[in-house]
Amino acid sequence: MLVLEETPTSNRDRPAARRARGVVPQEDKREGILKVAERLFAKQGYANTTIEQIADQLGVTKPYVYYYFSSKQEIFETLSWKPTVACFSAMDFAPDDQRPAHIKVSEGLERLVRTTLDHHPSAFFPYREPQVYTPEYSAEQKRIANHFYDQLCALMVQARDDGMLDFKDPKVTALAACGVVGFLFYWYRPDGRLSREEIVSELTDAACRAIGLRRRKRPSSRSDHGCETSNPKARKT
Repeated sequence: MLVLEETPTSNRDRPAARRARGVVPQEDKREGILKVAERLFAKQGYANTTIEQIADQLGVTKPYVYYYFSSKQEIFETLSWKPTVACFSAMDFAPDDQRPAHIKVSEGLERLVRTTLDHHPSAFFPYREPQVYTPEYSAEQKRIANHFYDQLCALMVQARDDGMLDFKDPKVTALAACGVVGFLFYWYRPDGRLSREEIVSELTDAACRAIGLRRRKRPSSRSDHGCETSNPKARKT
């Protein structure tokens, strides 16, 4: 039987102690709802998923679900938000990171691919059903997406100035490179032919090639961190 959480007043009321007494903390209950909802949304889509189905899968009542979430919309957007923030933070680097720009670009693109797979299937929801989100959610999503592309484009321009990349329009090129992630929801399966690491490697390589950067499988020196340019101007003869 699930027991509603009381307000913590001592060590005895901390999450670990409550679990030991058979009391499920609030955060665990919310996570339980999100996990079931994520599975249903991924399997049958937003429109075909109901609060009643989520409650039935959990073995609870609809009011129980509504106690933690005001609507199906809130559940869907809560599931989508965590991977959205994680993916669009892929180009954030420490201010004192002095590595060359093209190395950061390569690492950031790999982070983007890896993070998207880490958050399967909820990371795919914005690509599958973009029409579902509220205008407020979409505006906030656009804000952090713009932050990501601003960071990426700035690094790409710096790498081009360093002679490591060769492209014309940074925004168009950045969108093309990151497009490899946008189509994952069409074909990615965790139990597919390629392993997760193989997919990360292949898609990162494809994204890097789109911006004129080729990653070496085995770096020949520490200075280039496994990357080489396809810009002939940057190669020594």
